Amino acid sequence: MKSYRKELFINTPTRRAYVNITPQVEAALKESGIREGLLLVNAMHITARVFINDDESGLHADFETWLETLAPERPHARYKHNGYEDNADAHLKRQLMGREAVCAVTGGQLDF
Repeated sequence: MKSYRKELFINTPTRRAYVNITPQVEAALKESGIREGLLLVNAMHITARVFINDDESGLHADFETWLETLAPERPHARYKHNGYEDNADAHLKRQLMGREAVCAVTGGQLDF
């Protein structure tokens, strides 16, 4: 079995952002030389998430509305975790959206 590991570092100017990392993942796959198998994309930060879906602004807005309905950011005092930080909602949102994605690799390409 062949394996390859690459870290991507992403900084966003806002509290929450949707960043399409497909080009970077495809580049890493090409660098790896792996032609067949599985590719794991794992968000290593506890409040970051990785998911596969359409990269479309309307869908992103729908995610924002849905996530804010289920785990609103404010008031910060509603969360016990916020005694130490102010991001309890981000932890909950990550649980809803998932931490990682596993993609099939076929012929050296992501097989969506």
